[in-house]
Amino acid sequence: MIDCRSDTVTKPDQAMREAALSAEVGDDVYGEDPTVNELEARAADRVGMDDALFVPTGTMGNQIAARVHAEPGQEVLADRQSHVVKYELGGLAQHAGLQVRMLDADPRGIPTPEQVAAGYVEEDAHRPGTGLLCLENTHNVRGGVAIEPDAIAAAAEAAGERDVPVHLDGARVFNAAVALEVPVTAITERVDSVMFCLSKGLGAPIGSMLAGDEDFVARARRTRKLFGGGMRQVGVVAGPGLEALENVDDLAEDHELAELLAAGLDDVPGLSVREPETNIVLVDVAETGLDVEAALDRLRERGVLATPFGPTTVRFCTHRDLDERDVEAVLERTTAALG
Repeated sequence: MIDCRSDTVTKPDQAMREAALSAEVGDDVYGEDPTVNELEARAADRVGMDDALFVPTGTMGNQIAARVHAEPGQEVLADRQSHVVKYELGGLAQHAGLQVRMLDADPRGIPTPEQVAAGYVEEDAHRPGTGLLCLENTHNVRGGVAIEPDAIAAAAEAAGERDVPVHLDGARVFNAAVALEVPVTAITERVDSVMFCLSKGLGAPIGSMLAGDEDFVARARRTRKLFGGGMRQVGVVAGPGLEALENVDDLAEDHELAELLAAGLDDVPGLSVREPETNIVLVDVAETGLDVEAALDRLRERGVLATPFGPTTVRFCTHRDLDERDVEAVLERTTAALG
């Protein structure tokens, strides 16, 4: 079975396993785990922030950020197709008491300054006001698009002019940086906080990082405890996270595999393929006469796993556990299943 459902399915490599085995540990709730402390310092430096916090999942990182930045009852501006809106179980309302004002962002998923201005609500005696702008890069539902630093900066500037903090869901922000051939700090320099995942393309078995200034991270640490994320001798998973930070350049190989996969799938009759920018390939199967579940069933029967992404859209995701031979096999099997 070739698993193209997500880059979260990767297995830790030998270096990560050895890092877990040899990691120095301590009680992280007391701030005494040296491996976690090193990971947090290095992660903060990578994204150009003062400090960072190790969290179990990207969703927890996003939810902590929202809770810290905004007050209960306030509104969050976010693209209606964003991860925080579609895939986090209404956490903004449940965990932080926030309302979402959804924006119909452009096809790349980034709100324009004009949309930010139009969506902004000033606090008064009747309205709680806008408390946060959430951005996403790469944008998952939009096809893993790598949003340019200028577009991030423009949206962030529009929010800043209105004293609205900006959080970046950067689960795959290193994919964006590699695809755009810019330092990741060019993407993160105008936002107030950023979350990025160690457990996606970077290959760690668990964990994400939430970064911002020192005051933000101090408050985030308390909120992590509130959410049940206080961890003890967690250096055994932070060690693989340190190894994951060294895998950023490898993401280019995932992008090359996605291009190879997309080009091959585009030759299959009945399939309409969106050109990938990073490691996500979206394929419309409508012209085959199949819906997405039927298509996935046929793929599974042929030994390929993918993800439903709409009534007739299948998502394939390349990652560090795949190589060119795997992609060639996926193409052969997909042609037999859907062609």
